Amino acid sequence: MKRRKIINQVAVGAASFSLAACKSESRFRLSTSEKIEQPTLEWQMATSWPITLKNTLYGGVEALCNRISELTDGRLKITPHPADEITPALEVLDAVQNEKVECGHTAGYYYLDKNPALAFSTSIPFGLNFKQQSAWLQAGGGLELIRSVYADFNVINFPAGSTGNQMGGWFKQEITTPADLTGLKMRLPGLGGQVMQRLGVEIKELPPAELVTALEKGDIDAAEWTSPVDDEQLGLNQAAQFYYYPGWQEPGVTFDLIVNQNAFAQLPKNYQQAIYTASLEANATILALYENLNAQALPRLLNNGTKLVAFSPEILTAASQKTFEILEEYASKNSSFKKIYEQWKSFRQEIYQWHSIDELSYNQFVFNT
Repeated sequence: MKRRKIINQVAVGAASFSLAACKSESRFRLSTSEKIEQPTLEWQMATSWPITLKNTLYGGVEALCNRISELTDGRLKITPHPADEITPALEVLDAVQNEKVECGHTAGYYYLDKNPALAFSTSIPFGLNFKQQSAWLQAGGGLELIRSVYADFNVINFPAGSTGNQMGGWFKQEITTPADLTGLKMRLPGLGGQVMQRLGVEIKELPPAELVTALEKGDIDAAEWTSPVDDEQLGLNQAAQFYYYPGWQEPGVTFDLIVNQNAFAQLPKNYQQAIYTASLEANATILALYENLNAQALPRLLNNGTKLVAFSPEILTAASQKTFEILEEYASKNSSFKKIYEQWKSFRQEIYQWHSIDELSYNQFVFNT
């Protein structure tokens, strides 16, 4: 019972959350008679992730589904499915919107063609790291803004996992100046892909399971996926030699659990709160998993011949300039994008000032010594 009491206290602490089902522990805890009346439901979840990532992202999604079941005494059972089993990796939002499945696990920036403002749900180039992104979403008003966009697709989202700061990608040849990017073919999603496109790169939208084959066949010259542990599992180091950093294009990735609004509205309130609570847990635990495994995977990659290379200041400067050109253009054309962008910019400026005093000074000292 102690474990459940802790979970209930977490839920109570989220009282500002608009979908919170209760304001006290006693209200969240079900009596024996109430439990009997709760329905048993079986949901299906489409994901954008291949089964090869079972030790990281896909495994984290399985744990998320198990946690929701545990919090509902096994009465809300969600079965996750890897990419392409129910729906293609980049069409999870469509499947949830159209009620093909009740829920999905995906990344908002896969759907910029629907609304570019969904990029803020995942990561903005030269934007917020994971800690800052979480602060913006959970305390800085970001989640409400993102949900207003997802609502247009009959979906509600819950931040539910992160890889942290990603790497810059795998290249089959060295690049030192922006001119070296011209004519390259690369897999890079989201706004980062649009930035590279403006620097002369031909962008290919490919799911992770196809990246190694595309590199080996010469269909692409470079590919970005996530970070050392996942990239190693996919075998990207076998298809390209040069591993670039930093991951300016995705400094603080957040993945979404998306739920069809009609299905969500029909859930008992405590089931809704279980989804929220389990998602909060997944957001922290998946990141912790990546941080631990990435620290182990990078030395293995280097020992096996990977060449770690930093993006030159010239490339980073050019990419940064193009990023904010694109953001300003979207803001001038898309009202929902502008609303989020203006609020996000203000938050970004404030938290950058704080972290430049607190974290940056500390990190510079300990890393240099």
